[in-house]
Amino acid sequence: MRELYRQELAQLGSEIERMSRGVARAIERATTALRDGDLALAEQTIDADERLDDAAREIDEMCVHLLALQGPVASDLRLILGGLRLSQTMERQGDLARHIAAIARKTYPTRSIAEPATSLINRMCEAAATMGRIQQQLVAEQDLTLVAQLHDADDVLDDLQTEIRRFCADENSDLTHQQVIDLTLAARFLERFGDHAVSVGRRVSYIVNGARADFTTSDH
Repeated sequence: MRELYRQELAQLGSEIERMSRGVARAIERATTALRDGDLALAEQTIDADERLDDAAREIDEMCVHLLALQGPVASDLRLILGGLRLSQTMERQGDLARHIAAIARKTYPTRSIAEPATSLINRMCEAAATMGRIQQQLVAEQDLTLVAQLHDADDVLDDLQTEIRRFCADENSDLTHQQVIDLTLAARFLERFGDHAVSVGRRVSYIVNGARADFTTSDH
């Protein structure tokens, strides 16, 4: 019985890692689609979101099963409780990647982001994709030194979103109403993706060392 329990815990860890890889791919594709106006990548991202939803449900079911039947304690309990939280957070990240891809698809073949704002949004895309890769590595390796890198990249996203807000509020800009909406939404989705990546970092920290973490920020 205990051997089966250890196998199920290992499988849970593998499923969480697999979902983190899916999230990293999703944000990479979504940001590339937004930057390059790539319709194929946008559609791939949108289609893949259903698989991330399925992965989240599978992780949740595994966690509930382990809680109900195995009575886990200590680090095992942290993994299971952390898994429940991680699945929710990464599912939301998948939704955000889908939203970003939908902006790119909606305006195809025209680029979604107007030329004056391209540099700003491209930098946000790069920071978000970097966070996706760091998050994947953190989940796989549980190297907590990577948490600080997530915070640093998130600061970049926050600063760039502030710049975009100022840009959109500039009465001298030549953006159309729809371009302002697309730019504002894209920046918001990218910023929220970063917030969720920081949340993943806190949860992995909790799984690894049991440190108290604020699980309320970035969960809505």
